[in-house]
Amino acid sequence: MKKKVVLAYSGGLDTSVICHWLASKGHDVVCVTVDVGQPGLDAAALEKKALASGASKFRFVDAKGDFVKGVFQCVKAEAKYEHRYLLGTSIARPFITEKLVEVAQEEGTHLLAHGATGKGNDQCRFELSAYALMPEAEIIAPWRNQEFRALISGRKEAIAYAEQHGIPVKATYAQPWSTDENLAHVSTEAGKLEDPGFPAPDAVCSLIAPLSQTTDQPETLSIGFEDGFPVSVNGQSLPPVELLTLLNAVGGKHGVGWLDMVENRFVGIKSRGVYQAPGQTLLYAAHRDLEGLTMDRDVMHLRDQLSVRYAELVYNGYWFSSELMALNAFVDQSQQGVSGEVQLQLFKGHAQPISRKSVHSLYDESVSTMEGGGSFDQDDSTGFLKIKGLPFKVQARLSRKRAQAVARA
Repeated sequence: MKKKVVLAYSGGLDTSVICHWLASKGHDVVCVTVDVGQPGLDAAALEKKALASGASKFRFVDAKGDFVKGVFQCVKAEAKYEHRYLLGTSIARPFITEKLVEVAQEEGTHLLAHGATGKGNDQCRFELSAYALMPEAEIIAPWRNQEFRALISGRKEAIAYAEQHGIPVKATYAQPWSTDENLAHVSTEAGKLEDPGFPAPDAVCSLIAPLSQTTDQPETLSIGFEDGFPVSVNGQSLPPVELLTLLNAVGGKHGVGWLDMVENRFVGIKSRGVYQAPGQTLLYAAHRDLEGLTMDRDVMHLRDQLSVRYAELVYNGYWFSSELMALNAFVDQSQQGVSGEVQLQLFKGHAQPISRKSVHSLYDESVSTMEGGGSFDQDDSTGFLKIKGLPFKVQARLSRKRAQAVARA
């Protein structure tokens, strides 16, 4: 009897080849495509391709709403992996896995398969999420299977395999880089991009216009938040998916959100990735600026320390961990009152906050004014600085005493 396996299916090179290989090994393959905003998804075309590749069944599941809410939660946390990467791929994987597990339960199987390599982060994100949601899950990861790798050792061999078996794929020998696209970003890696000294060509650009092609006229827009959660653009309330879609279009037109970096993977390997995340970049810029107006200093600084760990957990695949759940509780509490509107000016790859307003503003002009008068008594700073300066005086006296002792020796 064939063992049924549920495959996370993108319709790309790797999962198309894996589908065919699993079927050739006697598996009953159920291909599942989870919609997290990949552009141009055609469920009918994907089903046709999956069935032609050997699948017995195809399922198409929409997870865009949940995914974008996850993206917005990371904005609230100001989570950036290694202070730069906005986690577009990392956030998507748990939501894909969640739907994959639901289908597996409906199909009566505990076998799951994915196309992530043994060198990357996605294997961790898929499998750790699967174990959190279905502890009895068994994972088939062909790229970690020696028999599979003997047949298909890399992307060039995968392209040849696809051509041999009549599986249409985007990748070519001339342009063999790998692309992951969703509503949050586009990630491009591999191929020629594996050389960190090779500048990414304009051909990589899809969500963002190359700077040379952006308009010479700046544009302003405002983003509204309620308790840290994005809710409006230019005063118009929008559902999460529509809001991020709009920001991607506006930011991309101005070349905002391009990131080319070498990062440290969870498995210990350094990798080069090129990311396009215009909407996320606008949200982070506006959100951070609004926090400056509405958030208590010490709470903000504590959250900033925790943001580093938060980003690591998301990047490494710990979305459903108890640690991240605890951090989310803190983030939600810290964001109470982070409500208001920030205006950004977009121009030539930059998103610059130029104004902000909130009914929860902690900014008091009568205290902050540099003009004469005001409610802040500058004389009070004398005592404040005497107390704050005491450790410096003690350290200076000790250093002087040590230097004198050395001179006498």
